[in-house]
Amino acid sequence: MKRTERLQLITSMITNHRIATQEELQTRLQKEGVEITQATLSRDIRELHIVKKRENGKSFYSFFRRENGRNQSNLQQHFTRFAVKAAAASVMVVVHTHLGEADLLANAIDSENRTSILGTIAGADTLLITCSSETAAKTLLLEIKDAL
Repeated sequence: MKRTERLQLITSMITNHRIATQEELQTRLQKEGVEITQATLSRDIRELHIVKKRENGKSFYSFFRRENGRNQSNLQQHFTRFAVKAAAASVMVVVHTHLGEADLLANAIDSENRTSILGTIAGADTLLITCSSETAAKTLLLEIKDAL
């Protein structure tokens, strides 16, 4: 199967089913005859701007809202929805969430592809965000605190 066909199949699966994990998506693809590594699937998920959303206590893959063919940032909404408190230390910002929501917020942040954010590490209820500078960390912290 060609890459574009695989991406179309993933898009269709995410649109039509509530898929909770990468493993579940990989299994569905295998049932359709698509052999794919976890690394390739992760790249496809990033390329398609797929993030995890939570409804009624369950998380599932979904797409960022699109307008005029461009991704619109919902990061402020994600901060409002998931962040409980936040603090900065040097180039790092630590965000506390409710249990099981740190990874959802990390996915949203990673999907933004901001050059000022180098990466995220999520636990169950704590998220570490590494920024490119102390100024970037302070700016991000203000953005998060505005949403609280």
